[in-house]
Amino acid sequence: MFKKILVPFDGSKHSLRALEYGVQIAKKFKSRITLIYVYQHMYPVAVSPVMYGSLPYESSFPPELVPEFAKAARKDGTAVLAQGEKLAKSKGAQAELVLKNGHPVEEILKTAEQEKFDLIVMGARGLSTIKKIVLGSVSHGVTTHAPCPVLIVR
Repeated sequence: MFKKILVPFDGSKHSLRALEYGVQIAKKFKSRITLIYVYQHMYPVAVSPVMYGSLPYESSFPPELVPEFAKAARKDGTAVLAQGEKLAKSKGAQAELVLKNGHPVEEILKTAEQEKFDLIVMGARGLSTIKKIVLGSVSHGVTTHAPCPVLIVR
């Protein structure tokens, strides 16, 4: 029934529990499990009284640092995925790893559709409350638009 399972993984306690459920389902149905981590590198903004209404924020830090922010975000994502892979392996499952840059909901949905996943297993909450306020809930966005069933784990 579920041959391909996608688990969005960010290292939070909710995503760890989702991975445990994903592994159990994968073992029961002899499925392939894929962990996806989607990063968005944020640019630091120097706040000063003269900035208000003057230059755009991109001008507030040296543009040559942008690749460094992206590199750090990729490095963090790679480390989180390695943690998930190790946990899956310890529970008896092999996991494929996918690292993407972009908006989490969009990238998870795009991957689920393009790769024809049969199930998405994800945590109810991720790491960032601030992102949730600004961007909306990732789990809500995925469940609303997913091309396959979604299991939300608390």
